[in-house]
Amino acid sequence: MMNTPTHIPLAERLRPRTFDDYIGQHHLVGPQGVFRKFIETGNVPSFILWGPPGVGKTTLAKLVATTLDRPFYTLSAINSGVKEVREVIDQARKVQFFNTPAPFLFIDEIHRFNKSQQDSLLGAVEQGVVTLIGATTENPSFEVISPLLSRCQVYILKAMEEPDLQMLLDRAITQDTILKERGVHVEETAALFRFSGGDARKLLNIIDIIAGATEGKILINDQIVTDALQQNIALYDKNGEQHYDVISAFIKSIRGSDPNAAIYYLARMLAGGEDPKFIARRLVILASEDIGLANPNALLLANACFDTVHKIGMPEGRIPLAEATIYLASSPKSNSAYRAIGDALAFVERDTTDRPVPLHIRNAPTSLMKKIGYGKDYKYAHDFEGNFTEQEFMPTGLEGHKFYEPQINTQENTMAQRLKNWWKAKYKY
Repeated sequence: MMNTPTHIPLAERLRPRTFDDYIGQHHLVGPQGVFRKFIETGNVPSFILWGPPGVGKTTLAKLVATTLDRPFYTLSAINSGVKEVREVIDQARKVQFFNTPAPFLFIDEIHRFNKSQQDSLLGAVEQGVVTLIGATTENPSFEVISPLLSRCQVYILKAMEEPDLQMLLDRAITQDTILKERGVHVEETAALFRFSGGDARKLLNIIDIIAGATEGKILINDQIVTDALQQNIALYDKNGEQHYDVISAFIKSIRGSDPNAAIYYLARMLAGGEDPKFIARRLVILASEDIGLANPNALLLANACFDTVHKIGMPEGRIPLAEATIYLASSPKSNSAYRAIGDALAFVERDTTDRPVPLHIRNAPTSLMKKIGYGKDYKYAHDFEGNFTEQEFMPTGLEGHKFYEPQINTQENTMAQRLKNWWKAKYKY
């Protein structure tokens, strides 16, 4: 048997060759998973794989193509334009014969394709010249044009859980030729799994780092993993794999009202090649989730930042990103809206009681509905002093139930007082 070249990364050496070797995503590749059905029937629609880095999107795409023995073309959205897309489509047309299944066209990071690039794909997908497989770490609803998205199924891949990472670690130790020759002793896995963050490729890269930094038998424990990553941070963050650790620190710094730490992590992400739209989108989410009603203008500014970054791109986009980052970090904080909708959704999901909408606030577009009481005794708020009059809006059994709890800040203090003046003791604000 030939020795495996040591310069090939462990993640590549262990890339699954069959669905039985594939770890994780049981909901897709398990016995009843949709990808098993693809293989059984041979009928594969165009689809998009959406999930975090290192969970097997590229591998899954390749497995479908190789198992069905169809041509497989690959483009990266980072370095491919309309010209490259058209060239691949022309190649696909040439290899397609009467009544043969369409070849696969795999586009990695499809969210980085602009509208014109995506438009160039549309005709080939519609005509069945290619079966498109896209991979993205971003929500395709935001990044893929509607005509293309409507022609694709979207499958969500999940970050690997600890049992999956343990299975991957065991496979690396027992099946990789190089690691078997050297021998691996695992004392602890907590740091290894924590730094991996559900990313299979990160886990295998960490093992590669440790193996490259030691001679002879390889020892893995929490201290060795931590030390190795601190000394090899550039290798660990190779190609800017979404910088999940840094984006987490960025968000938590803003939430914690530290503009200096936040701007530092923003600089790290931009210097590492992070997609500025990814950052801007996280700022919009944070403005609603963590600042919310304490400063409603935060959402307006974050959304303006998102639009501006879309329009002007980089490097100028760094300026509105910095402005929004500092403003959000320096704003008062409240997660009352985030908690209110969370509590309301949790209540609705577990509530088994049929709760009809009260008749007086139902719409009555027909005379029959009016006869049976729809809209009867409804009080139009604007007909009353102060544009308010007390009436019941909750279904029977939920009268006086609160989901929204104002937090202590200038904006919500005013809101709470207003609600108290309106509703008196009903909601006890």
